[in-house]
Amino acid sequence: MVVVCMMTSSHRMVCRIVIVITAACVVLLALPLCAQDNYEIQVYGAETVAKGATMVELHSNYTPDGLTLDDHRAHETLEITHGISDWFETGFYIFTDAGGGDGWQFVGSHIRPRVRVPADWNWPVGISLSTEFGYIRRKFSADTWTWELRPIVDKQVGRWYVSFNPAMETRFVFSPALNVKYDVTPKIAAGVEYYGGGGQEQLFPSIDLNVSPDWEFNAGVGFGLTNSTDRLIIKMIIGRRFHR
Repeated sequence: MVVVCMMTSSHRMVCRIVIVITAACVVLLALPLCAQDNYEIQVYGAETVAKGATMVELHSNYTPDGLTLDDHRAHETLEITHGISDWFETGFYIFTDAGGGDGWQFVGSHIRPRVRVPADWNWPVGISLSTEFGYIRRKFSADTWTWELRPIVDKQVGRWYVSFNPAMETRFVFSPALNVKYDVTPKIAAGVEYYGGGGQEQLFPSIDLNVSPDWEFNAGVGFGLTNSTDRLIIKMIIGRRFHR
């Protein structure tokens, strides 16, 4: 009780959110699995965009050998994230699709607020929580309005980095994601990303380039682990930070 009283109001709010994360993780582990979509293939880290800074990312994904409606289709997603405070950011997405002679098509858009445990708390792991919701055209999804709750836990130990995202999506289905990578050099990290789940599980060997603190680059080739999963997916993320 004494500790709670010494906290600022913002810290107390983050503390409440951490309690929600813990409860969500317990519930999520008991839920059925659902597959990762092919518009944004990414395992989130716990860190948020710095206050006043803006991150612009382009997610480019192509399925050359698929078993779903994404077969031989390209998805381009624009993500813009702005740091509101040292522990709070908001992201905005625009999804597009191309293939099958249909040209480029607008798919939908989402908004994603996210909070994290402040760095000055010195917790042994990074923890944050994002919620993402928005509209998807019925042509591309049976659910025109979608929602996701994504707890994020990560840790850097020497050259090793691990991030786990036990996400819960629309219809209360479970979509776990895991990233394990190793810093081969100060500028190059090699890793493996896993996206669940039931019936459509994917494994992505990946590479990250850390050429500048203002730039982000991630690329990977995904392989289906079950007979009902797209056999091959190629993904790439290019991001640029802009400071005020």
